[in-house]
Order: sequence, then structure tokens, then C-alpha cells
Amino acid sequence: MTPAALAQVRQASATLKGPVGLPEVRLPDGTEAGVLGGILRGGLDLYASVRPIRLLPDVPGRLRAEPGSIDYVIVRENTEGLYLSRGKGVGNRHAMTDTLMVTRPGCERIARFAFELARQRRGAPADGVRRVTIADKANVLASMYFFREVFLEVARDYPDVTAECMYIDAVAQDLVMRPEHFDVIVTENMFGDILSDLGGGTVGGVAMCPCANIGAAGAYFEPIHGSAPTLAGRGVANPIGQFLAAAMLLDHLGEQPAARRVRESVSAALAVGTAVVRPDGTAAGGPAAVAEAVAALIPQV
Repeated sequence: MTPAALAQVRQASATLKGPVGLPEVRLPDGTEAGVLGGILRGGLDLYASVRPIRLLPDVPGRLRAEPGSIDYVIVRENTEGLYLSRGKGVGNRHAMTDTLMVTRPGCERIARFAFELARQRRGAPADGVRRVTIADKANVLASMYFFREVFLEVARDYPDVTAECMYIDAVAQDLVMRPEHFDVIVTENMFGDILSDLGGGTVGGVAMCPCANIGAAGAYFEPIHGSAPTLAGRGVANPIGQFLAAAMLLDHLGEQPAARRVRESVSAALAVGTAVVRPDGTAAGGPAAVAEAVAALIPQV
């Protein structure tokens, strides 16, 4: 990405990004080279990765769940945690280490973002409770205990929202066993990356899931998944996460009626069967067929 392109993103009110990257292109340390996430998130200080996980109508899932029973948001801290060590690993052929670091300002602002988001939502599907759950390993790692302590400090400013502390492994189980319990989940960078894929697997695949990356002075929007070179040219890629990312962008710009129409058109196309998601997460007819099905319903919603 050129400096000029990054400057354009910085000056824009918001940016819509597609999935990019060639997984086989690697840096000397073995990590992926063609990834824009680190450039945009770190370069623009977009500290909050907001990842809605929602089961839509007539999407075949691995769980016995009804549409609406899975409806939560993962708020992933985007600039600290273990991924802060990207490109900074230290070691030799005998050992290698990456450092997990969190800071008080970083923990405070992501926790506050999660509580503010919970105030805007209807609460968890199971009980209607506005709830923020921190997913950590405070029983093992000092950095996670620190994160939890800061989270509980911030929670005192939000007496109308329930604060809940759970270990990351327990959350992973409950996203399968009782996903309807969750409303907003806040967590460290790598944990959020993993949990959002797990959540995507319960609602028809990660291709169903959008993402917002938000900071104090900028934002960009994308599906949570990366590129899928193995699907190229086959006419099976699922664009729904990209469409829902565009809806999140519209919300961010204050265009709530337009955002609602996009979301409702996606749901309607799935419900009437003009857009079809297969059990493996691919789309019948590929992106063009799904786009036509959704666009045809926008005037009607």
C-alpha cells in the first residue's frame, strides 16, 4: 500500500475494504507479507475491531439454532496484545519469543467502547440483559489479570450494563453450547481473532460476518475473513459479509435507513431463497448471483 493511498484512507470519513492477500507470500520470519490489517489498524490507530455474529434466516448451520438466537458482538482490541509483536519476534534457531503487551489506556478505551456499544443494543437473546463479557486468561497471565482489573474499573461507570468475567476457553465452549447468553464480548487482539472465527462457524461460516475497525479519527470496514485464493474463478465465493460491512459503514456515516435496507435485503433474499448459502459456507451462483438477489429486494424493504 502506497503512502498516498494510506493518506487517502486517513482523510476519508470511512473506507470499505475487500479481502486481500496471498497466503504463500511470506516475509523472512515466516509471517504473511500481503496483509493490510496491520498497516491500517496500527497506522490509523483503529483500536476497536467490531465483529457482529448473527444467525440469518435459512442459513444452514452446525447448531440447532433459530435466527435471532445468535446475536452478539465481539469487540476485539486491535492495536495491542500478542499481535503487537508482529514483525518483532526475538530469537534464533533454538528458541523464539513474542511479547504480549497491554496498556492501561488501551484497556480502558476498548472496555469503554464495549460498554457504550452494549448501551445501544437490545441485550442478549436469552434474557434481554445488556451484558459485556470480558474473555481473558486472568488465571494464568499477569497481562490478562491487568486487563480484567481495568475492565472492572471501567464497568463501575456503567451500572446499567452487566459486567461479566469469563476465561477465554469457557467462552469458546459457551459460544457453541449457549450462544444466546452473549451480548457484547470484549477481548485481547489474538483471542478476538480466534473467537470471531469460532462464532462465524456457528452462523454459516466467516463469510457471513462483517467487521468495523474504528478509532478516534478514522474507520474502515471489511468482512472478517481474508482472501480465499482456492475459490478464485469458481463462482462460489460468498459476498454477504462484504455487503454487511457496507451496512456497518453506512451506520457509521449516520445513514441508518440505508444501512437497515441493506441488512433487510440480505435477510429477505436468504428467507425467500433467491440467495442461497450452502452448508460449507459458499454461495450458490457466487457473488454475482447473491448481489443480484439482494439488489432486487432493496426497493421493496
